[in-house]
Amino acid sequence: MRLGRTVGLAAAIVFAAAAPAHAAKIEQVSTLGRTSYYAFVEKADVARAQPKTTAEKVATLTRKSPERTDDLVFVLDRTLVKDVEWLRVRLPVKPNGTTGWVPASALSDLQPVNTWLRVSTKTLKVTLIKNGKRVFSASIGVGQPQWPTPKGQFYIRAMLRGYGGAGSFYGPLAFITSATSPTLTDWPGGAVVGVHGTSEPGLIPGKISHGCVRLNNADILKLAKLMPVGTPLTIT
Repeated sequence: MRLGRTVGLAAAIVFAAAAPAHAAKIEQVSTLGRTSYYAFVEKADVARAQPKTTAEKVATLTRKSPERTDDLVFVLDRTLVKDVEWLRVRLPVKPNGTTGWVPASALSDLQPVNTWLRVSTKTLKVTLIKNGKRVFSASIGVGQPQWPTPKGQFYIRAMLRGYGGAGSFYGPLAFITSATSPTLTDWPGGAVVGVHGTSEPGLIPGKISHGCVRLNNADILKLAKLMPVGTPLTIT
């Protein structure tokens, strides 16, 4: 079910109406591990460097992910400029960390999540935070030194069940993320960073992949019960 945009919007509208255009208020929308928001892409609009139609183009939104799922973006901030609502979103494009402003009309209503996935390439652990508390932790495999798992702030872009068929290299379930590799990954096409199961559990934990994050199959199935798409992802 899609929820309406209720996060302080009325207050933002009042502020914007009272303030000059150059002083538009920017409101932070998401708080990691507490309440964050994502939105589905409903129109392949342009993401811009500033919240105005004349600003430099950063990227173009896509309605479908590389795996043909409904695409989504992670929402960071919002503002009103001349009665037009703009959202600053995290984008699933290169280079990693790219953000841009898009008209709210290009997106669905905001979808809330209270989870936050954290991956440590140092301790080889993945942790899920929900409402500020740790609810899941497991050992993982990450990228080898020559094919490192990229670090930074990302989000879970889609969930795929039975990816690759029975006995798949990806295990019974895979998440695709907004992260991309500067070299290659285990994912078809060699760029998308996935969080997935494995057909080689004996290699976990370790630096074993081409950039993706691997979990034992039992662990990825547990994670899937706790973590929705749109969850923010931090890799350190």
